[in-house]
Amino acid sequence: MVASKRYRFEEVKDFAVRYFSAMDVPEIDARIAADVLLSADLRGINSHGVIRLRSYYGDHLENRLINPHSPIRTLTETPSTLALDGGNGLGPVVAYRAMSRCIEMADETGLAVTTVRNSNHFGIAGYYAMMALPEDMIGISLTNSQPLVAPTFGLSRVIGTNPIAVAIPAGEEKSFVLDMATSIVPLGKISVYDKTDQPIPEGWAINKNGELTQDPSEMINGGALLPLGGSAVMRGYKGYGLSLLVDLLSGVLAGAAFGQKVGKPGKEGNADVGHFFAALKIENFRPVDYFKADMDEYIHTIKASPKLPGQEHIYIHGEKEEALTEKYLQEGLPLLDEIVSGLEKAGQQAGVDFDLKPID
Repeated sequence: MVASKRYRFEEVKDFAVRYFSAMDVPEIDARIAADVLLSADLRGINSHGVIRLRSYYGDHLENRLINPHSPIRTLTETPSTLALDGGNGLGPVVAYRAMSRCIEMADETGLAVTTVRNSNHFGIAGYYAMMALPEDMIGISLTNSQPLVAPTFGLSRVIGTNPIAVAIPAGEEKSFVLDMATSIVPLGKISVYDKTDQPIPEGWAINKNGELTQDPSEMINGGALLPLGGSAVMRGYKGYGLSLLVDLLSGVLAGAAFGQKVGKPGKEGNADVGHFFAALKIENFRPVDYFKADMDEYIHTIKASPKLPGQEHIYIHGEKEEALTEKYLQEGLPLLDEIVSGLEKAGQQAGVDFDLKPID
């Protein structure tokens, strides 16, 4: 059994803010980045949470492979479209500001699209899509990523895990929040299995010889993830097509890197990750109350439909994650002991004390 302890969410978030600040990130940006990171843990997506505080963000900030000041620059702008250069900044900060501007434009025009080039890994895509919900808007968030996925019939890493997130508000029912990689799983999920010495389920990845593997290290060291669906016989070409679509919108359209050109920041240059955001103002299409009533009716119909033997609940996308968020805010955020050890070490290296005590 993997050991973990619960910690108060606000205390973990405060540590993350102090850590980012120690890396020369302005405080307001440090709070944004910490909120994005911790939102992943709250929603049970620990592959994109504080596990990456040091291993990705801290390492790249410390070595100045990411600009801690995130100097965003406007490239082109119309009343409903915006193209930004992220200045090789902190991905969560760049994405937050890009989606904020997208929502502001949509409030005026009813529909807006923002693209971003020259950015970095931005955490969970769902965070930015959900930013539209309080404004009675539909939010869309896409990003490309470094190549980790083999295309259908392919052997090597050619495309990214390229997530898709869409958030749509409802009335009495929970909002619909789809947040998914276009691979079977993201790399972070493989990393969690690797850190906890657990085999991955068969069908998630192949090794460097193109053989299915359950050893996470074989995938990490020269293997590849499979697209959503898996092999061709399981119609994995659908996930492959979705991944390619994300890259065309967030990479090619944005003028960012795409395909095998998307890389880790380093001597070769910036990672040049691309993002795509959209916001749709519902009242510009129909009255919001009627829209939400229809959302409620549809969701209720799905949840009330007949269930498989032994099953008591049909979930709507985002429902489980919202329930976890409420639970963890009340009872504490569970963190693996190995992750806590990593945070302690990261704090020592940055001169930031990790003085958090687990909840009894």
